[in-house]
Amino acid sequence: MEVLRYAYQHPQLKSSDLELIFEAHDQVHLSKGDFILEKGHIANEYYIVEEGLVRTYLYDYEGNEISTGFSGKNEVVIEVASIFQRIPTQEYIQCLTDCILWKIDYEKFQDLFHKIPAFREWGRAWMAFELYLSKKRATEMITEPAKMRYLHLMEEKPQIIQQAPLKYIASYLGVTDSSLSRIRKEILND
Repeated sequence: MEVLRYAYQHPQLKSSDLELIFEAHDQVHLSKGDFILEKGHIANEYYIVEEGLVRTYLYDYEGNEISTGFSGKNEVVIEVASIFQRIPTQEYIQCLTDCILWKIDYEKFQDLFHKIPAFREWGRAWMAFELYLSKKRATEMITEPAKMRYLHLMEEKPQIIQQAPLKYIASYLGVTDSSLSRIRKEILND
């Protein structure tokens, strides 16, 4: 339960709250290549990663596969628009490695959200932080060169660099595979 304890850190959550939250989760083992969610489906749960790496991606208007996110240890795997708006997703969420995840379904989540005020506060804090990260990423994609974006990724999320195929990292950074290879070579020579 250490992974859940880490994920649900919030000063207002009491031990009794955490107990209820933890009980609502089920441990799930998925294999490399397994899909957590596919385009056209409605998300009916979210997950917290205990072990492994998960990638979120979609296809652009030309049919190119574009990585939009990665989730590793202690991180939440969720398709926010689909689960909360109850609409079909445009994205795919897939395990890049064998994964151990903790799943909570939508109904249990909603029940806890209404019963535990501190859980709502945790949710607001989590969502605000994710919005910050999203804005930061969007700004960096416009204002920073690809090499700097790669260096940030190396520093902030080394698990991605270690476990994700180069083509997925390249699409996430908005560069071609060959450009990313050149950037990696430059960094090694620096």
